[in-house]
Amino acid sequence: MTQGIPDSLAELWRHGGRLDEAMRLFPDSPRPWLDLSTGINPRAWSPPDLPQPDARALPTMAALRGLEAAAADWFGTSPERVAAVPGSDLLIRLLPQLLPRAPLLAVVPGYASHLEAAVGAVSLADVAKSLRQGDNLLFANPSNPEGHLLGRAELLDIVGQGGWLVLDEAFADATPGSSLAPHLHGEEPVILLRSFGKFFGLAGLRLGFAIAPPAVIQRLRALLGDWPVSAHAIAWGTAAYRDRDWITQTQAFLGRQAAALDALLAQHGLAGDGACPLFRLVRHQDARAIFRRLARAGILARPFEHQPDWLRFGLPADDDALSRLRQALAHG
Repeated sequence: MTQGIPDSLAELWRHGGRLDEAMRLFPDSPRPWLDLSTGINPRAWSPPDLPQPDARALPTMAALRGLEAAAADWFGTSPERVAAVPGSDLLIRLLPQLLPRAPLLAVVPGYASHLEAAVGAVSLADVAKSLRQGDNLLFANPSNPEGHLLGRAELLDIVGQGGWLVLDEAFADATPGSSLAPHLHGEEPVILLRSFGKFFGLAGLRLGFAIAPPAVIQRLRALLGDWPVSAHAIAWGTAAYRDRDWITQTQAFLGRQAAALDALLAQHGLAGDGACPLFRLVRHQDARAIFRRLARAGILARPFEHQPDWLRFGLPADDDALSRLRQALAHG
């Protein structure tokens, strides 16, 4: 370690949001830190009349089904095709128990948890071929970390070619029109994974959803038991999905803020890539040096172990956050 700068960033490679590790590795950086390492909405849903459920009582089945119905209505599908789960990351790890015994392969590059749940990897170019061979495939749309978006027609063309297609739509709420949920109605071999926390900015609530044929949903509910999510997750999730004014306003805000981030990065010779407004991936030969420069300024971006020229920027919450990032990039 030289001048307070760690020689290895291994602690920060696995996931974004590891602010405690960043503070440990860069103890002399100014505080409070600005965390730009995740794809989580920096302006969380927080209405003045936030529901306050009674945590002393077990959640009722009626309340749970009400949450799933509210989510299904927003997703554009029917409630019998939706199951609430305690975070989409857990759902990823349950996939081997839900799918047929064919191998589950993760598309690379991709989300670290996908690779941990899978037994192998495949490139995006070989997705259709692998499905025809009977493999089950897992990948994100928009992709993580690149933010690339496959069109609905392209995805529907590969549905039903053999194995099961598992699409992680964690960022679909921030990317209107990207979800396959409204276009699947029968027994198509497709499972969609949805995240509540990323778009609504409440990642710590640990709430996600599976969208799948009813038989798969029943197997999942049997695995999770009668109380898969907390009373707060049920109450807040139900109210949030019904808050269409906030959803519409937030989608517009995210688009404007992403454009502001793109312009800021371009001013410093950094081209942000991706269709998801919650983050931008930059490819630059000095990505590691830029990461360290930002960390010394108390700003956490997202580095990658096997792509040393990659650096991902989450969305700054406001003009003050944009200004702080601008100053840190300018004083290199």
